[in-house]
Amino acid sequence: VQLQASGGGLVQAGDSLRLSCAATGRTFGSYSMGWFRQAPGKEREFVAVISWTGASTRYTDSVKGRFTISRDDAKNTVYLQMNSLKPEDTAVYYCAADKLYTDYGRTVDAWGQGTQVTVSS
Repeated sequence: VQLQASGGGLVQAGDSLRLSCAATGRTFGSYSMGWFRQAPGKEREFVAVISWTGASTRYTDSVKGRFTISRDDAKNTVYLQMNSLKPEDTAVYYCAADKLYTDYGRTVDAWGQGTQVTVSS
C-alpha cells in the first residue's frame, strides 16, 4: 500500500481542517489506519487510529473531543477532522498503515509523506 496525505494548511486558533490520506493498492481494507504528528524539535507522536473494520477508534488525550478519524474504504481514504485547533496542534501530520490496532504504530507498513498544519494564535 502507498499513502498520499493532503489537507494541511495555515489556520487560526479555533478553526477546523480536514486531513485526507489516500491509499493505493487493494489491501487498504485490511489495515488499521491512523495519524501521527511531529512538531519542531519533538519526537513523532501518535494522534489517532481507526481499526480495519472502522468499528474502533482511539485518540491521544490532547485531541479527544476535538479530532475525529474516519475511513471510506470505497475511496481507500482515511480522514482526520480537526476542530477547535490550537497552536500546540502545529506539526507535520503523517498517516500510516499498520496491520495492528492495539499496538498500532509498532509494525507500520507504509507512511504518507506528511502534511503541514500550522495554527496561529
